Amino acid sequence: MTELYPIKFQPLFKDKIWGGNRIKTSLGMDYDSLPNCGEAWVLSGVEGSQTVVANGFLEGNELNELIEIYMGELVGDAVFERFGNEFPLLIKFIDTNDWLSIQVHPDDELAEKRGIGYGKTEMWYILDAEKDSKLISGFRQKVNANVYQQHLQNKTLSSILNYEEVNAGDVFFMPAGRVHAIGPNILLAEIQQTSDTTYRIYDWDRTDDKGSPRQLHIDQAMEAIDFEVHDSYKTQYHAVKDATSPIINSPYFNSQIINLSHAIEKDYSELDSFVIYICVSGICRIESGENSLNLRTGETCLIPADLETVRIFPEKECKLLEVFIL
Repeated sequence: MTELYPIKFQPLFKDKIWGGNRIKTSLGMDYDSLPNCGEAWVLSGVEGSQTVVANGFLEGNELNELIEIYMGELVGDAVFERFGNEFPLLIKFIDTNDWLSIQVHPDDELAEKRGIGYGKTEMWYILDAEKDSKLISGFRQKVNANVYQQHLQNKTLSSILNYEEVNAGDVFFMPAGRVHAIGPNILLAEIQQTSDTTYRIYDWDRTDDKGSPRQLHIDQAMEAIDFEVHDSYKTQYHAVKDATSPIINSPYFNSQIINLSHAIEKDYSELDSFVIYICVSGICRIESGENSLNLRTGETCLIPADLETVRIFPEKECKLLEVFIL
């Protein structure tokens, strides 16, 4: 079988009522005339929204088709045994021109109970944010289900939620069950479990272009919500220059940041997983064997599990998110 190589995919673009235009103007992605492009799905195995290979001899194949052919060679033997022919992660870029709905996602247990696949734990890396931009993560005070429902009925839910100021380089981990919302004027990369299930709790009383409110999922959300209050909602990490620094270690994915001004070589011979590179700043060249590709801000590539050594050559300085599953 022909040797695998670092793989790029064609992004899929999603029009959203709250979306903007920075996926085109800041990240340089060329999409059709969507009025409010809120999301670019750059690596997806979601049924009906699979990304397609953009380079090499596999060009034109959908992501999950590759898994059917290459199995553990592509994703790692342990990953294939756990997830089969479905790619376990979804990578997006999100651009907001308005508040997203206040929402929550189910965990694996609830998703299985409801027959909707996997839960949805995710992580956000902020690429850019205007001054005083905010997002919502969890509750700022201890509440129970009754207090929560009273605030929801009175349209005062936002008064008991935790608001966080947002700056470039910030990371927020959003475990399933945490109530959250992204505020306006934020551009971010999202790493999440493969799931397209969102329970909208409150949508700021807005309507669509036909004057109709978007569907809410009040009852479905109740069983999903984690009412715990946490001391800190922003993920603390320390990025070291010309090194790989850990960010998130979870059962669903591991993420690290590679902050480069000089070329490095990565040894994945002991890792039984695919690796994803998400370029969040700068430009670099990725090489493995005789194969190479360029990555610039907003681009993503998949390193098959069979590739044991990867070399990264930054153009001046470059930051990559490195994602894999243990």
